[in-house]
Formats: sequence, C-alpha cells, structure tokens
Amino acid sequence: MAIMNVDIQGTPNPNAAKFLLDRPAIGEPSRSYFDAASARGDRLAERLFEIDGVRALFMVEDFITVTKEEDAAWPDMVDRIQEVILSELG
Repeated sequence: MAIMNVDIQGTPNPNAAKFLLDRPAIGEPSRSYFDAASARGDRLAERLFEIDGVRALFMVEDFITVTKEEDAAWPDMVDRIQEVILSELG
C-alpha cells in the first residue's frame, strides 16, 4: 500500500485546521474529543493530545479537524500533527 498523504486545509475558525487524508482511514462513526481524558482508549487521539496546544479533535472517515489553544502557533504544531497521523494511520 502506498504511503498516506496528509494535506492541510484552513477553516473559518483560525484556531482549527483540517488534516485531509488521501483515503478513508478513521472508520465509522465520527468521533469528537474535547480533552485528553475523553480520548482515552483511542490511540491516535491520545497521541494527538500529547502535542502541546491541541485543544479538541473531530475525526471522521477521511479527515481530522484539530482545534488548537488560542495562544498556540500552527507552525509549531503542524509537522508534529502530520507525523502522528502518518505513524498511526500511514
């Protein structure tokens, strides 16, 4: 299987970004997490919450929306988010 590609798309909320997967990988149903405790048991979500600045996650079949803390900076987070997605799903 080819290596997964992850593209980034902005949203109307400057504190949220969509990480688009090039194939379905999340499965059903969609999942929302608003803190690390609620993500317990979901390995991908647990690892994403380990990244400084991650505030919430929405995960659906072929994308993950990451909402960051107001004072966090996307440039400091994007590469790490992509690395975690690829290591868990790629």
